[in-house]
Amino acid sequence: MSTFSPDKKLAGILTPVSALRGEEDLGVGDTAALVEFAGWAAQKGFGMVQILPVNETGNDHSPYNILSSMAFDPLTITASPKWLPEISREAYEEITGRHDLKALRAGGAKYAAVKALKLELLKTAFRVFRSRKADPIRRRAYAKFERNEADWLEPYALFRALAEWNGDEVPTNWPEEHRNPSAAQEWVTSLTPPRKKSFEDLVRFYSYVQWIAKLQWKTVRAAFDKLGLALVGDIPVGVSLQSADVWRAPGIFDLTRSSGAPPEKIFKSDPFTEKWGQNWGFPLYDWEAMSHDNFAWWRRRLGAACEVFHFLRVDHALGFFRIYSFPWRPEENALFTELTPEEAAARAGGRLPGFVAHDDSTEENRERNRFQGEMLFRVFLGETGSHRLIAEDLGEVAPYVRPTLAALEIPGFKIPQWERTPDGKMIPGSEYQRLSLATFATHDHPPVCQMWKDLLADCSDPARREAAEDAMKELLKFCGREDIAIPQSYTREIREALIGGLFSCNSWMVVHQITDLFGLADRFNIPGAVGDANWTTRLAGRPSDWENLHAEAVEFVTNALSQSGRSSRRSS
Repeated sequence: MSTFSPDKKLAGILTPVSALRGEEDLGVGDTAALVEFAGWAAQKGFGMVQILPVNETGNDHSPYNILSSMAFDPLTITASPKWLPEISREAYEEITGRHDLKALRAGGAKYAAVKALKLELLKTAFRVFRSRKADPIRRRAYAKFERNEADWLEPYALFRALAEWNGDEVPTNWPEEHRNPSAAQEWVTSLTPPRKKSFEDLVRFYSYVQWIAKLQWKTVRAAFDKLGLALVGDIPVGVSLQSADVWRAPGIFDLTRSSGAPPEKIFKSDPFTEKWGQNWGFPLYDWEAMSHDNFAWWRRRLGAACEVFHFLRVDHALGFFRIYSFPWRPEENALFTELTPEEAAARAGGRLPGFVAHDDSTEENRERNRFQGEMLFRVFLGETGSHRLIAEDLGEVAPYVRPTLAALEIPGFKIPQWERTPDGKMIPGSEYQRLSLATFATHDHPPVCQMWKDLLADCSDPARREAAEDAMKELLKFCGREDIAIPQSYTREIREALIGGLFSCNSWMVVHQITDLFGLADRFNIPGAVGDANWTTRLAGRPSDWENLHAEAVEFVTNALSQSGRSSRRSS
């Protein structure tokens, strides 16, 4: 098993698994594609790969709107015979031959079509697994998995079977007898023997899918360990209101409000987000209720994640101190966009968006929030161990958050454009705390090339020119390249200055989005955006193709890593 220490600086790449292409992917990146990518990243000298959440999602394919805090998304499963022993090559070719693989693999991710194909393959594999042809060793391994994971697996599999049975993943649309686990169990016992067997087979199928997923993700972890490469997973701040977790235990959630984030200048994707902030739609946690069993739900979730990932990025760490929330659901956002605060409060029963449980308006409230965050992160550290959590501490940061995380030795994020001294100057990377992760952009932000193009466009506006040129100068000064003349377009020289400059900072971890390494304008997510196009970006070519597609960029990054002292190549 690989271990990682702040004594050795790491360089990483951020990419969604869905964006990767592999030898036999079916239109969405999978475990095999990630292993292929890991080999490329390690060979170039990277020490870590950061991915987005891989929990199961619903029809909304945002990786942060999850149907289960524990279940892997079946879309991540590699369904080829090499990775799925119960499927023969003949069966695989026959099933995939009924689908237009060329169309599925072209362009962006086509989640619904690919998921349907993978479930077809998995159901075929499951029938073999339940037959006399099944490998007895694998049958025993599956039985052990069922016993060990029963606490979450049994209600989850029942939930997923009910969703398929009803043809609807939204539990509130189900018949009354399906809307909670105890009623659903009574309903199952009331079925006629043929219908009961059919339904119970469906439940076992979804258990089998999770067993396959867990096996494959442990194979991924083993491949990363062998390469000496860290895999950084992502723990979403919330779960879907329609999730298996809420269906099973609604009492540990606050279902009266919808979590989100306050308005920020960086996000102006639509009028609602600019005015009110981001309304994510997730229920809040009832921390008091969760404390009654010593936060068992969180301990189980983090413990399972640590079996696969070396590091865990805790999404929206600020929300564990106090969370911004809405008294209305996201589907109602349009009704509030044009309203004044007074009008919105009248419509929402006297309530407005704001921080809960407490805002930071008094010293007493600030201390309550600080104490809550410290207490929760101590619980998390008790499950994960030290130097395994990374706090995504971006947004409206209360003054007590970063000191609390620093005292717990939990790295936070450093985005150079936002790290400022009290008088507004950009903080040099040499002054960053070692326990930090530095990056120019996350999956929520425009790619760096777009950021630079926006600054260049502002340079043509007399009212914005000075500020835009100052921003360019600051970035180049941060990177030690004040010799580069500005304003100018996003050239290879600019891209290389920004990449190399970030590598040179003092942070333990430096992560570039893979699109930024190659100077691409592709964007993974636009916060607040709705529609089928969001989250669908896929990279051109497999890793083995990048030597030709991005030859100059690959060569530069390899050399820059070596020069920065961050290279993990064994020959270095």
